[in-house]
Amino acid sequence: MKQLHRKDLFGWSEFNNERNLDFHSVLWVREEGNVLIDPLPMSEHDRSHLQRLGGVSFIVITNSDHCRDAEHIAGNTGAAIYGPAGEEDTFPVFCERWIHDNEEIVPGLIAYQMQGSKTPGELALLLEYTTLITGDLIRSHVGGELCLLPEEKLTDVNQAIQSIKRIAELPGIKAVLPGDGWPLFNHGSEALHRLARSL
Repeated sequence: MKQLHRKDLFGWSEFNNERNLDFHSVLWVREEGNVLIDPLPMSEHDRSHLQRLGGVSFIVITNSDHCRDAEHIAGNTGAAIYGPAGEEDTFPVFCERWIHDNEEIVPGLIAYQMQGSKTPGELALLLEYTTLITGDLIRSHVGGELCLLPEEKLTDVNQAIQSIKRIAELPGIKAVLPGDGWPLFNHGSEALHRLARSL
């Protein structure tokens, strides 16, 4: 895994040929139990690295299209899986907890529901008020700039726009780590405001 912009954050990626961009997963290392977000399959190197960093206690899935390798990893590690409450009736993976809007998942990690995306109640996660981790709705197809999930995949364009504008108003966001596309390690708030103004 690669260290990200903080000493307690790591990530690994997988290139998607169809969309011509990287898919990403994030690990937050914390004394009270490490958190994996939208975990892709891990190489042997990454599995070994994860063990050296203390394993995993919690897996957070932002939407049903990002279940990825969560079930397999949870089966091997005993980690609890948390999913979006908006998909509770149809989610393809068993979850021990359903996450609602503005809920603190673990201390320092707050969930926001992103309405209007391709799945109901998609989650965006704000880590200690400075790092935003997104699922599908907010992405980055060009380095340094954020974009919206293509309109044809949205269930409600107006709700999606309002969700993005709401997130853009959160103060102090430095980094934006999309599930799909380029990460932004600095000037996250500025990029979110540019995206919101463009919609």
